Amino acid sequence: QVQLVESGGGLVQAGESLRLSCAASGTAVSVNTMGWYRQAPGKERELVARITRGGSTSYALSLKGRFTISRDNAKNTVYLQMNSLKPEDTAVYYCNLRDSWGADHWGKGTLVTVSS
Repeated sequence: QVQLVESGGGLVQAGESLRLSCAASGTAVSVNTMGWYRQAPGKERELVARITRGGSTSYALSLKGRFTISRDNAKNTVYLQMNSLKPEDTAVYYCNLRDSWGADHWGKGTLVTVSS
């Protein structure tokens, strides 16, 4: 059974950085497409960043340059480095794994709050 556990969220001030972690079990992050999504209050969940099994990365256009997705295969963990945070980055951040059958698996999310 696939399980994803996010950590690293918290309260920061605008301009600061955070690194989110997503620890996976039940499968290897290296053989699946992994992603970070976020959902702000009153808004739909949106894709933040994605990394494929081949290591290719993609980002929401508005976030490219500030956020970086990476993975550590030995730790079976995916990271999201977030720099120069803005109040509009406030959201619950979710880790996603899309397996080889196209099924999506989700973590419970971690809250990031950016104060101005």
